[in-house]
Amino acid sequence: MSAASRAPQRSNPRIRSRRAALTGAAATAALLLSACGSGGTTGGGGDTKFVLGKDGISTAAKGERGVLPDLSGKTVDGGQLDVGSFKGKVIVLNVWGSWCAPCRAEAANFEKVYQDLKTDGVQFVGINTADGEVTNARAFEKQQGVTYPSLYDPMGKLMLRFEKGTLNPQAIPSTLVIDREGRIAARSLAALSEDKLRKMIAPVLAEK
Repeated sequence: MSAASRAPQRSNPRIRSRRAALTGAAATAALLLSACGSGGTTGGGGDTKFVLGKDGISTAAKGERGVLPDLSGKTVDGGQLDVGSFKGKVIVLNVWGSWCAPCRAEAANFEKVYQDLKTDGVQFVGINTADGEVTNARAFEKQQGVTYPSLYDPMGKLMLRFEKGTLNPQAIPSTLVIDREGRIAARSLAALSEDKLRKMIAPVLAEK
C-alpha cells in the first residue's frame, strides 16, 4: 500500500455542511409528512390559555393571549419580510408545505379570503416549511394562485420560536390569527374551509 493510499482522506467542509443540511431537511420533511397525513390534529402541549371550540378552532380571550415571536427572513420569492411590520393589522399566519395535500386543498380558500379582506386591514402571511428546494414552494404558489408573501423556512426554525403549546410544528397545515396588538387570538391545527377561515378571522377583526 502506498503512502498516498494510507493517508487520511479529508472531506470538504462545504460538502459536510451540505450533507448535514440535506439530512436535517429530510428528517424534518419525514416528520411533517407523517403529521400532514394524519390531518394535523395533534396538540401542542403547554399552558396556552386556548379554548377549543366544537369547530376545531381554538381561541384565547384578549387578556390571555401570547405574543407572536419575531418572524423575519427571506421569502419564497427571494425578498425579505418582517411580520412585525404588520402590527396594527389582523394577521392570518398559515404554515404550509408544497408536499402537503391538505395545504393544496385549502390554498384557494386562503387566497379568496385574502383578496376579500385585505382592504379591511387583514394581512395574510405564509410560512413555507420542509421544502428543501425553494423552487418547489414557488411552483406551489404559482399553481395555486397565492399572491400574499410567505417566509421560506425549510428547516422549521421559525416555528421553534413559538412558545410551547402555541403552535405544534408537526401539524401542517396550521393557521394562527394574530390580533392588532401582535397577540395570538385563534389557532387551527388542521386544513380550513373558506367558511371556517372566515369565522376564525371575523371575531378578531371586529375587536376595537
